[in-house]
Amino acid sequence: MTQKNAWSKYKKEDIKELELLCKNYRDFLDNGKTERECVKEIVKQAEDNGYRDLRKVIKNKEKLESGDRVYAVWMNKTVAMFNIGKKKLEKGMNILGAHIDSPRMDVKQNPLYEKGGFAYLDTHYYGGIKKYQWVTLPLAVHGVVAKTNGEVVNVNIGDDKNDPVFCVTDLLIHLSQEQMKKRADVVIEGEQLDILFASRPVEGKEKDAVKSYVLSLLEKKYDMKEEDFLSAELEIVPAGKARNCGIDESMIMAYGQDDRVCAYTSMVAMFEAETPEKTTCCLLTDKEEIGSVGATGMQSHFFENTVAEIMNAMGGFSELSLRRCLASSRMLSSDVSAGYDPSFDSAFDKKNAAIFGEGMVFNKFTGARGKSGSNDANAEYMAAIRKIMDDAEISYQTAELGKVDVGGGGTIAYILSLYGMEVIDCGVAVLNMHAPWEITSKADIYETKKGYVAFLLEA
Repeated sequence: MTQKNAWSKYKKEDIKELELLCKNYRDFLDNGKTERECVKEIVKQAEDNGYRDLRKVIKNKEKLESGDRVYAVWMNKTVAMFNIGKKKLEKGMNILGAHIDSPRMDVKQNPLYEKGGFAYLDTHYYGGIKKYQWVTLPLAVHGVVAKTNGEVVNVNIGDDKNDPVFCVTDLLIHLSQEQMKKRADVVIEGEQLDILFASRPVEGKEKDAVKSYVLSLLEKKYDMKEEDFLSAELEIVPAGKARNCGIDESMIMAYGQDDRVCAYTSMVAMFEAETPEKTTCCLLTDKEEIGSVGATGMQSHFFENTVAEIMNAMGGFSELSLRRCLASSRMLSSDVSAGYDPSFDSAFDKKNAAIFGEGMVFNKFTGARGKSGSNDANAEYMAAIRKIMDDAEISYQTAELGKVDVGGGGTIAYILSLYGMEVIDCGVAVLNMHAPWEITSKADIYETKKGYVAFLLEA
């Protein structure tokens, strides 16, 4: 079986469409560096494409029918979009499920302190990261501060060209002989990932003079007191925009492509798949990087509850119908795969690795070692997916997440499979996964979007 590079089949029209998709994708990444920002951007684009808020449909006791488009948001961090199809919902849905959270550093609840003439923000890293990758980089602060009077203040510092940036410092090479002897996983400890925040003291104060000046600035700009950190969600992310990568501009380098590359292509596919036979759903969730836990993670009942509301608005809800709908559905767990990196060849089984430029990637299973923690898709479902992709002339490949016993990972696939539905992992290959700056192939992004459209339109 010889795989072909997708670039070789493109004509001028394809390249033009590919570049427009990727330009819009870069804009999406720049506008959505946190889950909340992603949801805000997704809702804006959904409404521009004719989707209505499900809450308003329910409130007005409107009836949903074929052709209607609705979306539902939960806690501003998770969103689901539905395009009502021609067939009864009990016959199942075609679902694309991705996550919009990414590895980062979160500001602690009691974070601000002064030491050695500097003010710092104490952080707790989120998701699986190589801690040493996050030092000496320009960083930005994104998030919200919720105050006791009910006001929620948006914070975004570091990504405007006129903004200051922040960083985590590192020991200079001249003094780092002992540091350089440490293992990579402890050369920078978690408690060392504190953000250098300020160094200017307030005039006329001796103790905590820099911290005092910081608090005066926060109060002036955000009407924020130190105790408001207790109810803040502030995320530390790389500062800077998504950029084309390579002299040929064939790739994209950006923060958060795991898994916003699949979230974006899933969203666009929903917009393009206008008249599906089956109801289609795009489910974009939070907390995947820490196990899909909590009220906004895939393990919550948000998705199930929303489908129940959809069925009720269509006049056909019952517990049995809901169970039949979920069990009859098919899903692509839209998540990224590990791209083959020749610089680290020993970690991959190349014949079962995702190669840049060879199209969307299907992972029949993920997990670790003996497929632990994995969803393992049925052969019959894999065959059905192959036919959909072959008929639509999509460039695709299959892969595993590195060599057996080298490592592993998981997605939301196993959670949806608990309903009895057919699920397989499918998405875009990524280099530098979980690093501050990740790399994807434009061709793979384009093929994945087209593959998602073909899947959604399958009857």
